Amino acid sequence: MACLGVLLLPLALAIGPVAALVHLIRPLQAGPALLALGVSALSAGVFAVIGVTVARRGLSEARRLRTAHGDVAHLPAVGGLCVLRDARPDAYALPGGLRGGGRIVVTSGMLSSLEPREREALLAHERAHLAARHHLFLAVAQLAGWCHPALAAVVPQVSFAAERAADESAARATGSRTLTAHAVGRAALAVTRGGARPAGSALAPGAVTGPVPARVKALLTQAPARRIAPALLAMALLCSAAGASSLAGAVRLHRGVEIAQGEHPAD
Repeated sequence: MACLGVLLLPLALAIGPVAALVHLIRPLQAGPALLALGVSALSAGVFAVIGVTVARRGLSEARRLRTAHGDVAHLPAVGGLCVLRDARPDAYALPGGLRGGGRIVVTSGMLSSLEPREREALLAHERAHLAARHHLFLAVAQLAGWCHPALAAVVPQVSFAAERAADESAARATGSRTLTAHAVGRAALAVTRGGARPAGSALAPGAVTGPVPARVKALLTQAPARRIAPALLAMALLCSAAGASSLAGAVRLHRGVEIAQGEHPAD
């Protein structure tokens, strides 16, 4: 809301009654130079700590992702599917580069824990992650959480939204919400009973990521209605406001340049 207000401010100042209120604004008195220097040094220190933290966590995540790729690099991929010989149940969507090329990694333990149709639902779930590039959304959410502690709560919400989107895609692919719910539930039980494998990259979402009971409950209810129109309308309004604000700012800048060059009389 604050950012939207800043975008709309130049446009609002073009309105007479709003521009008349400008005289109510009083500039703040600058404090002592020593105080300003201390605040600047403190701010620089905070930004440096945040920068180092983001760099360390980013490198750690990159190493985990590289390790995950190394684990399956020697395995043949059939239709983007790799079967890892491991009795511990696991399944995840391993993202590729900027041009795609991701893989679905499933352990032999997970395949033996599910029925054939449940395997189809599981694979459809992982394909949805790769097709929608959910790892990019997860990366942006993680970066936001690293940069600002107040945004850390966004990360699990984005992760849950990605899992729900993949669940709904799998339900449409299999034609059965109940089957998909059973597949998610049985996969989670298999992981619990069979022992979890070492945690991989957070950018490789798996079938049992997030609050599984909430996901199963959502699948056993009616499919959510798609509300694309309100989202498109909100986006159109935001883009229009940003465009109008930018245009108003450009006009004011051009007028200021003309006044400075003596090409236009000042008001």
